[in-house]
Amino acid sequence: MQPVILSAYTLASCLGRGLESARAALRSSRSGLAPCRFENVALETHVGEIPGLDETRMPQALASYDCRNNRAAEVALVQDGFQGAVAGAVKRYGPERIGVVMGTSTAGILQTELAYRRRDAAGALPPDFDYRRTHNTSSIAEFVRARLGLAGPLSTLSTACSSSAKAFASAARLMQAGVIDAAVVGGVDTLCLTTLYGFNSLQVLSPQPCRPYDAARDGISLGEAAVFFLLERAEANSDPDAMALLGVGESCDAHHMSAPHPEGRGAREAMLGALASAGLKPDSIDYVNLHGTGTPSNDAAEDRAVLAVFGERVPVNSTKGMTGHALGAAGAIEAMIALLAIEDGRIPASPGTRTLDPELHANYDVAGGPRPLARVMSNSFGFGGSNCSLVLGRLRDAA
Repeated sequence: MQPVILSAYTLASCLGRGLESARAALRSSRSGLAPCRFENVALETHVGEIPGLDETRMPQALASYDCRNNRAAEVALVQDGFQGAVAGAVKRYGPERIGVVMGTSTAGILQTELAYRRRDAAGALPPDFDYRRTHNTSSIAEFVRARLGLAGPLSTLSTACSSSAKAFASAARLMQAGVIDAAVVGGVDTLCLTTLYGFNSLQVLSPQPCRPYDAARDGISLGEAAVFFLLERAEANSDPDAMALLGVGESCDAHHMSAPHPEGRGAREAMLGALASAGLKPDSIDYVNLHGTGTPSNDAAEDRAVLAVFGERVPVNSTKGMTGHALGAAGAIEAMIALLAIEDGRIPASPGTRTLDPELHANYDVAGGPRPLARVMSNSFGFGGSNCSLVLGRLRDAA
């Protein structure tokens, strides 16, 4: 694929609101996970909440979109100069030539949970409940397009934990097909009871901050995030130091509804596809940000896939011990962490991981630290075997 420039970006997560908060947390190896105090949840687990989300207010003109998921988007959209960058793109291309491609998993389920508590004696939901604008999967893309004053095509992908990684692939295809000139791409997912109790029913919630690759790992920690990127087509006069999406690989092994292929077949195909898309060999990658959820089966399967592609040369680790698993936003937030790792020349740490599992053999870097990074791969693997790997780097490091 032709490289696509990432000309602006922003995020909000349990690491804080804005890029500098995230950078500070990554440099200090600080986890944003804390014991769960969300709503009335009675579960012993840790979660990662965006600070101040409940106090966030929506613009009056877009009040009909008010829900936790869209409030998270509002927080991210108004920081890091992102709105101004998009406004500049509107002047260059026109609002109808900028698409919106979002990834989410739970979307606004919490809003329906809250409405369900207010149903009447006959069981009907309250009349002020607006399903389309607050719960529906497409709500987030509609809100983002309206908030930024765009008029191009929009879509929302919901392929579980690979959703917002696949949003990059979809947007890049639209740009290369000439349908749009730029795109706002990202992922938003926020906590809800359905998610927390659903993963608890699968017996995969860890009672402590998750520990990817640890010999005693015992499950995931859920998190929430809102992450956005402005994608633009690379031109002959583009800045060679600009951050870029260099390659994308996708696969679907359909091995099991909720478990990965035990040999990591789909994960391996996604990584190889990303390398082929970028025109790179495995030894061109300097670090892999793993999907690394901290469950026994996920980490073992991904380890086999990484070894098959990279051997034990490339350093790898998972940052979910910092952010938690942001589900449909996981691909976007981990792409952001990969991008910041390149910019700052620093592999992030894997807090929570203490004793590496001797049965896993990839080159897992627990402590992280300074290291020159030209190209980084970010992995996102979802339920049903829906997998996506991204390769990021500076434009000058494209093949």
